[in-house]
Amino acid sequence: MYKIRTLNKISLIGLDHFPRDSYEIASEIMNPDAVIVRSYKMHDMELPASLKCIARAGAGVNNIPIEKCSDKGIVVFNTPGANSNGVKELVITGLLLSSRKIVNGINWAKTLVGKGDEVAKLIEKGKSDYTGPEIKGKTLGVIGLGAIGVMVANAAINLGMNVIGYDPYISVESAWGLSSSVKRATVLETLISESDYISIHVPLTDDTKGLLTKDKFGLMKKGVRLLNFSRNGLVNNEDLLEAIGRETVSCYVTDFPDEELLKNDHVIGIPHLGASTPEAEDNCAVMAVNQVKNFLELGNITFSVNFPVCEMQPSRKNFNRLVLANKNIPNMVGQITAVLAERKINIEDMINKHKDNLAYNIIDIDSDPDDDLVGKLKAIEGVVMVRKITV
Repeated sequence: MYKIRTLNKISLIGLDHFPRDSYEIASEIMNPDAVIVRSYKMHDMELPASLKCIARAGAGVNNIPIEKCSDKGIVVFNTPGANSNGVKELVITGLLLSSRKIVNGINWAKTLVGKGDEVAKLIEKGKSDYTGPEIKGKTLGVIGLGAIGVMVANAAINLGMNVIGYDPYISVESAWGLSSSVKRATVLETLISESDYISIHVPLTDDTKGLLTKDKFGLMKKGVRLLNFSRNGLVNNEDLLEAIGRETVSCYVTDFPDEELLKNDHVIGIPHLGASTPEAEDNCAVMAVNQVKNFLELGNITFSVNFPVCEMQPSRKNFNRLVLANKNIPNMVGQITAVLAERKINIEDMINKHKDNLAYNIIDIDSDPDDDLVGKLKAIEGVVMVRKITV
């Protein structure tokens, strides 16, 4: 019986994918095999020895102690793409809000309450203060062409915009899905200097923190509209406000506002609603649950942020499988296979993959791996996790 702990309210549509005859699911389980989480901050949480994986029902994993998990051999999953449509729709909304002064107009119209029969006349008189350009024919620069960035770029093409995309690390899958009408920028500076609107779709890492600072604002067209539905920290707030003051940036739409930004009339602060749709929550939960099942039952890894993609289907219905994680250093595979050879255990199939400082192995063998074998494998210096799966 696998034990699953939920740290937030997780969609029942997702949790129902766990077979109840082999999975126990609750928020109070003390020694879980897996944790499913949304926004709960896990950095100060003690990770139990039983924990094998954490699945984040969403794309961002800032609330999870990745390095600590890696040291313990705990696989961390996320669900990129599961909430893409919900975020894309809000980005398109933000694009229109940034252009047409819709929010300011609505707020002003509400001030007319109590004017009675004068409202219609006042509306017609005051509407000229809230004019703004159409987006058709304008140029949108999309920084980051992952699942969401591709959908935003394609939607903008369908709305009649010219689109420039920049992503030096674009995946083959994303490239296949991207409209051929999207112009490629080979350097970020080209996109920034040519765009009337800029939308950011990159994760927050040490490399991307402060992606847009004073030097980048200096390259932008006067009156550019900027959208950030990815993460706070990608845009330097001090430099942004200075650019707004110079009228370089006419509007900044963000899903991650803070008090400093909310004070500025040229900032539209949305309360992190990108994935706040029932469809997105359901999709993320389903994807997270399927990742956990695939890992616990077969040892397969997909969409992990700290381990490599590594999948191997069993060659027969009843199988004996070892899964091992180790530091990505020389002679690890040799030491692992030597232990199996010493026990006269035949390897039926094997796959080894690595990502950064970690490697992961799936090994199918011809006999049931006992606890003594697991112990000897764990004793190899550099091995951080060993698990047996028998069916």
